[in-house]
Amino acid sequence: MSQWEYKTLKLPAAGFVNGRVDDRLLQEELNNLGFDGWELVSSFDTSTSQGDLGEVVLIFKRSALLD
Repeated sequence: MSQWEYKTLKLPAAGFVNGRVDDRLLQEELNNLGFDGWELVSSFDTSTSQGDLGEVVLIFKRSALLD
């Protein structure tokens, strides 16, 4: 049976209207995690009370190393 471990990453959105995630930061984080064996399995955004983008949440998984 496969064993998995999971990791979450939250990236803040900046800007006055409908915030944006820094594309370079996102790509850097994805490449670094992919190099370490993490696979992106889900993502979603959160909203502030005014409906603006608060942050983007990324969920990763990789095979757990069993001792």
